Amino acid sequence: MDSARADILAARHRLDTRGWIPRNAEAFRHLPPPAAEVWLGGTPSATACATHPLAGAGWTLHPIGHGSHGRVDARWLDARDALQRDELFAGLPMPGGVDDAGDSDAAPFAWAHRALCQRGLRLRIGGTSGAERGPSDTVWLQLRHQPRSAVEAPLLVIEVLAGVHCVLVETHDRQELACQQPVVQNLQAHIRLGEGATLQHLRIATPGASDRIAHHLQARLGPGARYEHALLASGSGYHLQRNVICLHEKGAAARSAGLLLAADAVLEHQVRISHGATQTASSIEDLVLARGAARAVVQAHTRIAPGAAGADVRQGLVGIPTGGQPKLVLRPHLEIHHDQVQARHGATWGALPQDALFYARQRGLDERSARRLIVEGMAGALMQRCFSDDRLVGALGIEALLRDVVARHLAPHAEAVHG
Repeated sequence: MDSARADILAARHRLDTRGWIPRNAEAFRHLPPPAAEVWLGGTPSATACATHPLAGAGWTLHPIGHGSHGRVDARWLDARDALQRDELFAGLPMPGGVDDAGDSDAAPFAWAHRALCQRGLRLRIGGTSGAERGPSDTVWLQLRHQPRSAVEAPLLVIEVLAGVHCVLVETHDRQELACQQPVVQNLQAHIRLGEGATLQHLRIATPGASDRIAHHLQARLGPGARYEHALLASGSGYHLQRNVICLHEKGAAARSAGLLLAADAVLEHQVRISHGATQTASSIEDLVLARGAARAVVQAHTRIAPGAAGADVRQGLVGIPTGGQPKLVLRPHLEIHHDQVQARHGATWGALPQDALFYARQRGLDERSARRLIVEGMAGALMQRCFSDDRLVGALGIEALLRDVVARHLAPHAEAVHG
């Protein structure tokens, strides 16, 4: 038996012996995930749906505009091959370990991923191939993913080398040219930033109405590194976005912003940030729009360790029901083990402010246009606060994107694919 097969069997044995996420697990008690069999393709409804990479499925890498897109080493690896599997998983933590960010809650997802993973992509950004470029150059990349199978477990590993500045747009959507039936996807992404590196990361996840999706992103930052992560996500049959960010080196900083849209669908965003060094900073902001019978959950958890003097932490969660009777849960949480820190958090839930609607109507707008204008402004301000470079929002066309998704969500008969 080769080592790849042995690793797969060991992962399945771990799931069999330790069990799946219990329904009373604190991190998942509001929206319990489907059973392990769903993520392993063991349910009767799991039928074959294989799509060739030449049809646009899997990971595809594209440049953005005229920005620098050299200095990138990309390796597409087959996890069924022993040598390639070793390279794909090299340096990644084994599932089930307890770290300061508390990601052990989701360990069964990681074991299921390891048991099913067949393909992955490793990106190394800032290699020697671009030595002729100056250290201040920005690498601009777009990474697209289309499902290749009805049940899949993609893997993405990104390493940004010391001093490199990268802008990455990562999109997950559904097109007819890929798998055309409901998809089950358990994705794991690992991001490592070297000393002084910066990654500005826009992620767009718009699954099909019946898809069941779980994306797990783990980021670990070096000294003085900066990670700015903006998520735009819509609901589906089950949709989990779970981000774990470790700030365990001096001066590391992270910003997380989420625009979540759920219409008669399920959507959960979990963000866990761990401060384990001095002079670290983080912020978590989410804006949730929910309508119909949607169920949406946002959980923000920030931990400040005993040695994290000078940490600066902020959390702000906002939920807006836009019609019907959605169920919305907002849970900000701070865990502080040091006195010399700055920390603030809050959550608000409710309809759009009437005074803002009144002033918008005074400008000659009908109520629907006024609501759309106010929500667009809130979403735009959220993205501006996430990205430290104001020009980035315009360069990536984020304003037009926000206008489109907000209009679709607020439309009387919103398309199901946009949650």
